This record gives sequence, structure tokens and C-alpha cells, in this order.
Amino acid sequence: MKSQKLLKVVAFGLAMVLCLGIVAACKPAEETPTPTPAPTARPVNNTPLVVAYQEFSQKFSPFFATTGYDQDVAGMTQLSLMTIDRAGAIVYNAIEGETRSYNGNDYFYSGIADIEVETLETTTVYTLKMRDDIKFSDGTPASIDDVIFYYYVVLDPAYTGATTLSSHNIVGYENYRYNSSKAEEIDYVPILADIDNNEALQTWVAENVIKPTLDEELVWAESLYTNEKYLANATYAAYFEQYPDRKDLLYNVFYGLDKDYDSTKHTEEEVMAKLYEEYGYDYQEMGNGYAGDPNYFVDQAMIDAIYEIALAAAEGAAAVPNIAGIKKIDQYTVEVTTNGYSANSIYQIGAATLAPLHYYGDKELYDYENNKFGFKNREPDAMDLIETHTTQPLGAGAYKFEKFENKIVYFKANENYWKDTPIIQNIQFKETTSTDMVAAVGTGDADVASEVTGSKERFTEIASYNKDTNAESGDTITSSLVWNLGYGYIGINAGTVNVGGSRDSEASKNLRKGLATILAVYRDVVIDSYYGTAATVIEYPISSTSWAAPQVSDEGYRLAYSVDVDGKDIYTADMTATEKYDAAKNAAIGFFKAAGYTFDEATGKFTAAPEGAKLEYEIIIPGQGKGDHPNFQVASNAEAVLDSIGIKLIINDPADSNVLWNKLDVGAQELWTAAWGSTIDPDMYQVYYSTNIAKSLPGAASNSSGSNHYQIMDKELDDLIMEARKSADQTYRKTTYKACLDIIMDWAVEIPSYQRKNVIIFSTKSVDLDTLTKDITTYWGWMAEIENLQMTAG
Repeated sequence: MKSQKLLKVVAFGLAMVLCLGIVAACKPAEETPTPTPAPTARPVNNTPLVVAYQEFSQKFSPFFATTGYDQDVAGMTQLSLMTIDRAGAIVYNAIEGETRSYNGNDYFYSGIADIEVETLETTTVYTLKMRDDIKFSDGTPASIDDVIFYYYVVLDPAYTGATTLSSHNIVGYENYRYNSSKAEEIDYVPILADIDNNEALQTWVAENVIKPTLDEELVWAESLYTNEKYLANATYAAYFEQYPDRKDLLYNVFYGLDKDYDSTKHTEEEVMAKLYEEYGYDYQEMGNGYAGDPNYFVDQAMIDAIYEIALAAAEGAAAVPNIAGIKKIDQYTVEVTTNGYSANSIYQIGAATLAPLHYYGDKELYDYENNKFGFKNREPDAMDLIETHTTQPLGAGAYKFEKFENKIVYFKANENYWKDTPIIQNIQFKETTSTDMVAAVGTGDADVASEVTGSKERFTEIASYNKDTNAESGDTITSSLVWNLGYGYIGINAGTVNVGGSRDSEASKNLRKGLATILAVYRDVVIDSYYGTAATVIEYPISSTSWAAPQVSDEGYRLAYSVDVDGKDIYTADMTATEKYDAAKNAAIGFFKAAGYTFDEATGKFTAAPEGAKLEYEIIIPGQGKGDHPNFQVASNAEAVLDSIGIKLIINDPADSNVLWNKLDVGAQELWTAAWGSTIDPDMYQVYYSTNIAKSLPGAASNSSGSNHYQIMDKELDDLIMEARKSADQTYRKTTYKACLDIIMDWAVEIPSYQRKNVIIFSTKSVDLDTLTKDITTYWGWMAEIENLQMTAG
């Protein structure tokens, strides 16, 4: 059995709604002409506004941006069709605009589109109507064709970005995906269950699952002979001596089913042929041997194969050239229809990006009436043209992207911006380490720092630049603190931290619970020491700003990882901190024993790990090589405790955070710490649904978001996530999400750590604070009205 090989990614359009506030929502208003803003004399600031930012990954595309920093770069250049107010509510009549009250003040909200939602008996219809006077920054007029182009790109089978619109059951999507009018009539589950009577499917599984997996495992078996971890294991050392040939190791130790078969008397070709024959088309037996999961190989590739086989035999099937649920009504209106109702769908459909077809696609390939959508849709190379512009965004946003050079992103004011040309003509996003953010603003190297760590150390540093020693605001630096729509966490990858290659076994969960219990107990003291009042410890993996977050008074609420292997409380109310640490250590020992670890009572240490598990695990902490991360000390404390019982936790604090992101992309990390950025609706599909694991892993959907870094694959959880989407009843949804959170915690793949405040600092000397967005909130960021921001005269 083979051991299997951060940021909560939000749909890009919605990320712009939340982070930049420069986007719009939609509702048809046939009788309402598009109002034209009255011309006003506006000042012009030629002094660049320099914004200190953390490291970019240079995916500045509205289709492929993943990190929040890259999304902000792309967002400066883009518009979306949804407008959100300061409370996070959708502005449906955004073209005409609406006045809403917040914090005792009235604010007028307007955007580029209206939205209307009509719930019918079996479908929901979303009608989006945009303004008729929008231009892209290069002067090209925008239309609903640009939105339709966006929809078809993110719904294409070849799309590899994070947007999950394809999961929202748009009418006709399945038929379009498989190019058959019969596709939506097919249910792959009973077809797969009847594989014994389906010769074509048997052949596909044998050729595409069984044979390549066994061939891959043969190469893996050979690598074990030089693997220090296995060489140091007495059991495996004996195997190596008994079976010096890789074919014999593969057959007798890992995959052989015939106990009477003597592989040593046969050639490698004969042994492999024997294995192919033994497994035949039994993907479940192969899944059990490979990962301890009979359905491990039921991934999007297998599902696609089932559709293709079933459709080939279907009578009366016709080709499907378009998605029936996406209809162009006129040059500025589109209608999207979904089957049933999903509470989250409006945020995916309404937050569509107004992506310039003429730039990201090919106008010669667009002809709506003739089912051409601006790119080589449904072709293997469908994304090639779109991906060529990943580092050079263009759109209808407030600013134009100029270049990324020497770790600085350069923007220029968009003279075609629909509201008005921004006053500040040039903006620079400058890469700055988190520890240098305050100094950058304090010394005048930057005018704004977009995301300052709200630690006690940083506030002390801010105070050092202000004459009145105010920890937050003064004559040099002014701070804005708002609760973050997101949270910090420590992750444990079920695909790499398990027993016997099984993600969901009780032994694997106990292993992870042992680690989680030790890590969790140190959160209170460390988070308080690091953040002070700028953050609080959370007990569930969800932002406490969400309406779905469990409350202390809720039935079934409990502290994270506060029960032992027998389900008994680890802590009592009168325990001292030291007593809690000792209790956590003892509870962890119990979990490790239950996972199958060998414990030496005399030394109080574990001496051997069960098959597939280890005595040593790595945690990656993106602290820029300086330990500057709120969870660094949590890991350090856990490292010392685990070492005392014979288990090593190796802390990897790379100077380059891409070390972590690159591992997350392929699912190779073990433990790590990061932070999720959440959405207004607490939909969990993108991060916890089984098929959204890393795209390179078996079991991933072809349209996987790649955000399920935990590799949690739980059918009950999947079903609950989809059920919660179908209801508009918030009470029911909250109860359902609580059940989801309990499953996630039982898998022990995530230790919720902290809910922090966003800290944005401005130079009191160089930024005209009177022109800064008023009443900044979680949903209405400081860049929401960036076109009106000014520099000081000095």
C-alpha cells in the first residue's frame, strides 16, 4: 500500500465584490433608461499611490487568479455584474441605484447591472441586464456577449480555474458537456453498479485504471529499496531481504491475491499479467489495495467514460451545441436558468466577470446565433488562448494594468471607467514582506499597507511612528480595523497523514486527532500573545462573521479537539494552563495508541508507527523564514511536546511562501497553516466536496476547484453540502452546516485557529483621508470607491 501523495479561494467575480467593491448586481428594468453621470470637474493627482502588498503569484487573470493578492491585481482592472452593500446584501436595482442606511449614515449604491430572480416550480431564472454605456479600458464597448463568453469559458470541460459555476445545475449543462441530448437522462451510479454486465465499461476500467495503476506501483515498489524510511523499518527490511526483485515485492507484499502463486518462478511480464488478470476490472479491489477506499478511482475520468459509453448506445440522441439554460435576450441582457433552487447560485451567476471577449478570446470565433462562443470550446486546447493573458489583465475596471516589474505592479487610471476617470493617475502595488509593512508606510516608502498583521508587535511599531503614541492612529499612520471575512487554520492532509493509506479509517482519524489535540491546546495563549484584541480563537472551521458559525449557546457546541479517544472531556473548568497541556498530551498518547503506534511505557515514547504512518511529519508555515506567523509558536510548542513522546514535528518556515502553495497545488503537503478568505454565503462545496481535491490526484473532477487541500472525501458530507444549497431556510441551512462542521472535525483535517481583524494602514501625511471610503466593512473594502481617493496637496 502506497502512502498517497492555502487561502480559501473564492469565485473571482465575488472576490472583487467583497475586496474591491467596484462591481455590480442585476435586475431587468426595461422602462428605466441608463442614467448618465453628470460631468463634474475633478482634480488630477499625478503622484503615484504606492500600496504595500504581500507576494504575488502573477496569475492576474479573472479566470485563473487564486490568491487574494493576485485577485486584487486583476480586480483593479475588472468589473463584475454584482453590487454588494456595506452589510453584504445584494443591490438588485444597481443601474438606477439604491440608497441604504448603514451605521446611522445613508449611502447610495450603484453598479453596472440589475438582477432579477424568479423561482418557479422546478427551476430558478436569473435575469441580468447591464448598462449600455460600459467600455473596456482600451475603448472597446462592452456587451452581454462578454458575459456569455465568460460563462462558457468557466463551464468548459477544459477549464482549470477555481470558479465552480459548473456545480450549480444550469439547465442543459450536462447535455452540453457531453454533447448529447440524452446526457441529463443518465445516472452513472447504477451503470457503474452494473459493471458486471457492461463489457465496454469493463474494458475501460481494465485499460485506464487497473493496468496503469499496477504499472505505476511496480516502479514505486522498486523505489522502496533505496528509501531510507522503509530501510529503517525492520518489517520492510525483512521484506527486501526475502524479495530482492521488485515484482515479487509488489505481488507478495502489496497486491497479489493468489496465495499459492509463486512469483519468484515467473518473469516480470508474467507476474504483471497475472496481476492484470486477478484484478480484471475490479476498481473497488484496486481502490482498497491502493488507498484503502473501494471508490478511490471513481473520479471524473471514470464518470466521463460511463457517459460516453452510455451515450454511444443511446437511441435518438442529438448533438448539443449550446447550454440551454444560458440565453441571450438582447445586446445587454442574459437569462440563466437552473434546475431547482440553490441559495448560493446567485453569487456565482450574478458575480460573473465582464471579461473582454476581444482580448481573452477571439471575436472571429464568436457568433451566438450559430453557437460559437469566442474560443475553441469543448476542444482539448480550449484554454490555450485565454491562458496567454494570465499575467496581463485587461477589463473595464477603474485602472489599467501596465506591467509587473521588479516586484511592483504598475496601474494607470482608466479614462473609460464608467463612473469617472480616477483622480489618482498612477497606482503601484509593491511586494513587501509582512514584517516590513508598517515601516514602509511609516518611512514614506508606501502610502498604504493592504494587509498588516494585527499583532501586538505591529501595533507597537505603529505607535512608534505616531507622536501621540496611539497604537492605531496618529499624525503619521492611520489604521482601519474590520473583522475579516475569513479565518486562520492549521491543516492536516488526510491523503498524506493516515494509517495504511486509508484516509477515512478510525486509525487514520485517531492519528490526526492526536496531532490536532496537541496543536489545539496552545491556541489560546499564543493567539492572545500575538494578536491581543485584534483576534479571537475560534472552535469551528468557519469565519465567526458568518451567520452559519456555531455559537456557544447552540446545542452540541464544544471546544475544538477537547475530548479523548473514549469521547470523554479532556479538560475541566478549574484546570490551570499547565494542567491543560498535560491533559492534552495524555489524550494525544491515547489517540496515537488507538492509531496503532507502539508505545514504550518505560520511556514514555512511541517507538514505531503503524503501516503507512510515520514518527515524523512536516508542517509548513509561511512565516517568510522569520517565524512571523500567528501559528508559528503554536507549532513550536507542539513540536516540543510531540518530541517528548517520540514523534517529530518538523517546522518548515520557507522564505518563499510558494513552497507551500506549490505543494498544495499537487496535494503533497502533510501539515500546514494558512488562512481562508470566505464568501458571503457559507457554501462549503469549493473546499470540502470530495472531487475538489488537487486536479492531479485520482478522484478529482476534471473541473475540480483544487481547493480541498485536506483531501477529505466523505459521501455524507458531500450530500449535506448539496442539501444545504437547496434550501432558502437559513435556520435549516445553519443546522445542516453544523452537521458538516462536525464531520470535518471528526476527520481531524483542520484545526480552526483564529478570527482576526483586517488591519489596513494609511499614511496620514500622504493620503487625503477625507476622500477615503467611509464606513469600511467586511464587504465594502477601502478600494470600493478608489476612483475618488486623493493624495494630500503636500
